[in-house]
Amino acid sequence: MAQDARMVPTVAPAEPSAIRLDTGGVAGATAPEAWFRQYGVAMTRNVSTATLTPFLPDPAKATGAAVIVAPGGGFLMLSMENEGWRVARALADHGIAAFVLKYRLKPTPAAMPDFEQAVAAMFAGAGRPTSRLRPEDAAAGLAEPIADARAAFALIRAHAREWRVDPARIGMMGFSAGAMTTMATALTAPELHPAFLAPIYGSMEAVRVRPDAPPLFAVLAADDPLFARKGLGLIDSWQQAGRPVEFHLYGQGGHGFGLGKANTTSTEWFDAFVRWLDMNGLLTRLQDGGAAGASGTGATKP
Repeated sequence: MAQDARMVPTVAPAEPSAIRLDTGGVAGATAPEAWFRQYGVAMTRNVSTATLTPFLPDPAKATGAAVIVAPGGGFLMLSMENEGWRVARALADHGIAAFVLKYRLKPTPAAMPDFEQAVAAMFAGAGRPTSRLRPEDAAAGLAEPIADARAAFALIRAHAREWRVDPARIGMMGFSAGAMTTMATALTAPELHPAFLAPIYGSMEAVRVRPDAPPLFAVLAADDPLFARKGLGLIDSWQQAGRPVEFHLYGQGGHGFGLGKANTTSTEWFDAFVRWLDMNGLLTRLQDGGAAGASGTGATKP
């Protein structure tokens, strides 16, 4: 195994701003939450207590828009740094309140070698299906992450004034498994009324789209080993329903590129996302005394 791909156990970060969601535990969990580094970034596994960490913009820059950010990791781990904290900081820098969702995961072996084997088996090429589960089909097995996402929406709306967030402009973004969580949540809990959805290198399988479905912003690399070359049913579904959709297919980037893979055009997706939010009228700046007029705080650093 290449040096940078090794999973090296580390001490858990303090996460002083993480807010416990109190959505319950995980059935069958026996090993405690554990952190490690892989490819130079912090990751966690065996999450049995969901949390939400706010990354709030400077009050002078606050737009009122908010994004729940769901990292990926195949529901066995979470890429907290690459697909969570870094993305949230970038959003906050643009005046967008970001909230990193550490959702509950499937139990994994306590010993790192056994965990590495479980991950290798999950991503093994042999036997990989030619298509992926549709989010609405996968939702049956994602009760815990969906419940965590629902709790995140509720918590943000309950603190909207304090966090300078417009309750009507809260959307959700997810990466890989986090994209599946994002879509499954929106499809099974439409009463949450997310303002927008942004699945980043997630499943492209077709879904049933409601007449009032929110705008969709999707990103994929053409060389993604998991989701590319299997059709673009998700995009077709949104278009056929007459709902707003924007899709970026980058020539290179692979899977798990976070804010973008160096020396590829995939580094452009985040700026395009911010412009898309603005184009859809979601970045109107808050006025003093508005719906979220209380003073905010700076971006958090776990």
